[in-house]
Amino acid sequence: MLIGQVRRLQVLTEVADRGSFSAAAEALGMTQSAVSQHVSALERAVGQRVVDRAGRPMELTEAGVILVRHARAVVARLDTAEQEVGALAGRRGGRLRLGAFPTALATFLPAVLARFQERHPDVDLRVLDDHMPRLHDRLLEGELDLAITYDHPALPDLAPSGIERVHLFDDTYRALLPPRHPLVSRATLRLADLGEETWVGGSPASAWFRILRLACREAGFDPRVTLTSDDYIGVQAFVAAGLGVAVTPGLAATPAGPRVEVRELRAPAPVRRVWVARVDDAFPSPAAQTMIDTLTRSAAAAGRPRRRTGSAARRGRAPAR
Repeated sequence: MLIGQVRRLQVLTEVADRGSFSAAAEALGMTQSAVSQHVSALERAVGQRVVDRAGRPMELTEAGVILVRHARAVVARLDTAEQEVGALAGRRGGRLRLGAFPTALATFLPAVLARFQERHPDVDLRVLDDHMPRLHDRLLEGELDLAITYDHPALPDLAPSGIERVHLFDDTYRALLPPRHPLVSRATLRLADLGEETWVGGSPASAWFRILRLACREAGFDPRVTLTSDDYIGVQAFVAAGLGVAVTPGLAATPAGPRVEVRELRAPAPVRRVWVARVDDAFPSPAAQTMIDTLTRSAAAAGRPRRRTGSAARRGRAPAR
């Protein structure tokens, strides 16, 4: 029934994003009348209204919400198909959509992106900031070509099937202490040394803190959390004010605001594994292959180990170049 309705689905998605026919028309380079006609034709095809025209801004009906949810995936897949066909035709450059979790974007990734863009200025590089597990979802929905993700045994629900990954490095957690804390005199700490402390932690649902809580329980205690924040700068500010201690991923432990004391944790410290991921059967576009190569070379230059998972490992596929 919806075959041949792709353009109309694109129009409906723009209406949903912009909140009116006129704003959608401006974004699409169409007339308002043309936008209205596309939506009306789509409504005739599905046999019910998809937009409540009385609202300001316009709102989707239940049927419209369903269509837009699927339309985003359809449009993303078609866009990817166009890019892949262009690559087969020998076009240089192309487009690369890369997603990453916030601390990756704030630490090691900018230098990698700058190196990539300097060497490949003809690639249309687009970068998206998102949290786990949305990065895997966006890969599977066709919104991203590559994603920088992480995993840990405490996060079994964040490892969906259909994803191929290349290991970049291990991100070991570190302890954050107030400047005059008694443990500052020690060069390294055990997690158990913090068992009786007051903690600054993350929300129970946050992936980074789920990893830490499991490690604390394995060390024989549950952290006594009195303040919570999933903003690492906020965590550091609380610690600097003497409101508690914290343990965060190493990427997030570089002081970014008020002074805190950072200490290494002795094994078995919690460690999250950082990967570059893509859909298992994704077309090996030159842009994606080059970005994977740039990332893995950067990890190797920093002395960080790499390994591969997914069907590429099972098939013995050579590392992407």
